[in-house]
Amino acid sequence: MTRTPSAKAPTARERLLSAADELFYAEGVQTVGIDRIIEHAGVAKASLYNTFGGKEQLIRAYLDSRHARMRERLLRGVEGAGSPRERLLAVFDAQGELFTRRDYHGCAFVAASAEARHGSAIEEASDAYRAWVRTLFTDLARDAGVPQPETLARQLHLLYDGAGLSARMDRDPSAATAARAAAAVLIDAALADRA
Repeated sequence: MTRTPSAKAPTARERLLSAADELFYAEGVQTVGIDRIIEHAGVAKASLYNTFGGKEQLIRAYLDSRHARMRERLLRGVEGAGSPRERLLAVFDAQGELFTRRDYHGCAFVAASAEARHGSAIEEASDAYRAWVRTLFTDLARDAGVPQPETLARQLHLLYDGAGLSARMDRDPSAATAARAAAAVLIDAALADRA
């Protein structure tokens, strides 16, 4: 690949995060050792420790990066939808796009938190992501005029989680379609309660 004169080479931080994203997501945060990340990134060991301090902080940065990308993906889907009802359903459409990718290995946060110790930076990053998804559903339900937006948000979040798990465990990308259909029923029932 030829670089244009204005193109900058990726920094050590960027290379480490890219390597972590690829290896941690495909194989697991505890399975992949620091030496593999360093080798894959093509940096010195000191770069990892100077940049992140250690493996747990690298995992946290990897999860924070995943969170930012998922937030962008889901918000882009929501913003492209029309009615408040469709905005709620757009979350499932955006999630479903991931399920069709050949490199889909399930939810990075579920996988990482399953291996994390209680109170760790990994658990904190996973909790922050989950709280953000729940808040998104709550805000969208409130915008739609649902009388009990927190209740609907919890129900939709369960469907969201279940779709991700089914897509991974059953290798079934159509889980998004089933989750969206169930979400539509719940949304319509919640909106009918306004009357």
